[in-house]
Amino acid sequence: MRLLLYLATRPGDVVSIDELLSHVWEGVVVTPDSVYQAVASLRRVLGDVPKQSTYIATVPRLGYRMVATVSPWDEPIEPTILEPTLPRAALTSAATDPPTPAPGRRIGTLLVTGVALGLALVGTFLFHSKLASNPHADATVNALPQSVAVLPFLDLTSQEMNEEYFADGMTEELIGKLSKVPGLRVPAPTSSFYFKGKQTTVADAAEALGVAYVVDGSVRKAGTTLRIAARLIRADNGFVVWSETYDRPLDDVLMVQNDIASEVTKALTVSINPSARPAATAP
Repeated sequence: MRLLLYLATRPGDVVSIDELLSHVWEGVVVTPDSVYQAVASLRRVLGDVPKQSTYIATVPRLGYRMVATVSPWDEPIEPTILEPTLPRAALTSAATDPPTPAPGRRIGTLLVTGVALGLALVGTFLFHSKLASNPHADATVNALPQSVAVLPFLDLTSQEMNEEYFADGMTEELIGKLSKVPGLRVPAPTSSFYFKGKQTTVADAAEALGVAYVVDGSVRKAGTTLRIAARLIRADNGFVVWSETYDRPLDDVLMVQNDIASEVTKALTVSINPSARPAATAP
């Protein structure tokens, strides 16, 4: 509710992750993952869809924006609504005395509270209607089936992460290969690398990027051998659809990246689109 209230006070403005952390989670040490999870929860409650947002829109690499129309709350506020925040004497006065103009600050507070309550009530109705038709409904079901994002590969070689350049190059190469597959939608590297070093769930990353599948992986090194692991994950349920591990000698980095990216691309194309599997030939 604090997140919704803050966004409602800045309708149409792009609000950064850092700004939300400093205002909504003031005095609390949390990671940006708290923002992603809170936004995802609000969207589920409001029945909002990231690709066609009517409440909260994601602005890639910048933050979030309230796109819903925010206007003054014109309906009279019943005393019972104020009960949790006013002492008993004030409630008695509010119930017996005729309404009087409130100071500007109080009007502003009631305005924001009214807008938030209105959005929450409408959203709750949409949410329950959505659950009634599909108890497993999620924002990712509206993503294109033929869409996949490649998250930055992790360098697991050592604490010094001396193979980070190879992991980043592996990510870039794989995005390039997948983007050439006809009909497959792949977010650009700038969008994928936004999640580098961030503690976020596959579902939240997929929701932010608007994809149905996510590819992640890792790079390890033993002597002169590199082990590259890759896996394909369905965003709507978090299940691993496909995974593979490749061992290659570290003699030609560019060739290794190209070979692995080509093999992964072929495997992923078949996993996402079974019709692309070569037809069996008669013996």
